[in-house]
Amino acid sequence: MSERKPERRGLGRGLSALMADVAPAVEQGAASAKAEQTVPIEKISPNPEQPRRSFAEEALDDLASSIREKGIIQPLILRVDPGDPAGFQIVAGERRWRAAQRAQLHEVPAIVRDLDDTEVLEVAIIENIQRADLNPVEEASGYRQLMERFGHTQEKLADALGKSRSHIANMLRLLNLEPEPLGLLRDGKLTTGHARALLTATDPIALARKIVTEGLSVRETERLAKEPTKQVRAAKQNRSPEKDADTRLLEKDLHAALGMKVSIDHEPGGNSGKLTIRYKSLEELDEVCRRLSIMGEVLAD
Repeated sequence: MSERKPERRGLGRGLSALMADVAPAVEQGAASAKAEQTVPIEKISPNPEQPRRSFAEEALDDLASSIREKGIIQPLILRVDPGDPAGFQIVAGERRWRAAQRAQLHEVPAIVRDLDDTEVLEVAIIENIQRADLNPVEEASGYRQLMERFGHTQEKLADALGKSRSHIANMLRLLNLEPEPLGLLRDGKLTTGHARALLTATDPIALARKIVTEGLSVRETERLAKEPTKQVRAAKQNRSPEKDADTRLLEKDLHAALGMKVSIDHEPGGNSGKLTIRYKSLEELDEVCRRLSIMGEVLAD
């Protein structure tokens, strides 16, 4: 008997319910109804599966200063540590926890939730997306993780996260950029507007470098991204149709007879065209004239 595969958890209880705890608290007492408690800071450990690996030192110092002055307004979300029942693992709020240590706090406000490993990862991704200082690549990667790992659609993500579907779709498209432009976007050297224009460029890497070195605006980037496309389209329209086998054979015969390159361009669907004989010197031109004169005399006789 084959094992029954577990059903994929839907968005209903998952994302919508988890969003309530991840959303920033506007007022000091906003989370008081959610069983908030204080937890000793030494009993808390970070989540090893936290998607966000880098924490800017300067930003942590600024947050620590704010915490010394005003305390932690939004409580951390914790769960009982799977490896230590006496301790807690961070579900959301690792940045606040790190800053609280710098501020030399002994306890932090927290909400303890009963979440499995899948929900923990989901909350961590959601929290990262909600952060104001995320760069566009991190935001887009968060959307993709939610869709690939948990099966969420763009429509449901838009509803739960308060974003438009077009915003999420446009952010996801940025991940199609080449590694170099994507890195420039991640580092803040390109804006989202620049990146969108690069998606349609014939050579996005070269154009990305030009944006950085010359400080191009988004409008200038969009114009340059379209120009090569127009040129390629015009070249295709002006390109002569492929010649048939009889025409190519006739060109070879004339080349063999004259010893010069011959091109026959026959108008499609018509009876007229153009015969071109290319010569490399005046001597070759004289030879062509001589041969044509002989042919004319022969035809006249």
